[in-house]
Amino acid sequence: MARKTEKKEPGFEEVLGELEALVGRLEAEELSLDDALAMYGRGVELARQGAGMLEGAERRIEELKASLEEDE
Repeated sequence: MARKTEKKEPGFEEVLGELEALVGRLEAEELSLDDALAMYGRGVELARQGAGMLEGAERRIEELKASLEEDE
């Protein structure tokens, strides 16, 4: 039986790497307007995704700090 492959969510470093690659392509290549807009849209998605990851990490840090303070 074939095994289902689960689509793994990318990590922060992967999101940041893809965003950096997109920016590099936008700066270095001559693109059609449609291609540039599509890449820009993808960049906005990646930026939002990365920001959400950072916010989640900040919340987790605050939770850990609060837990540590409760233990003291």
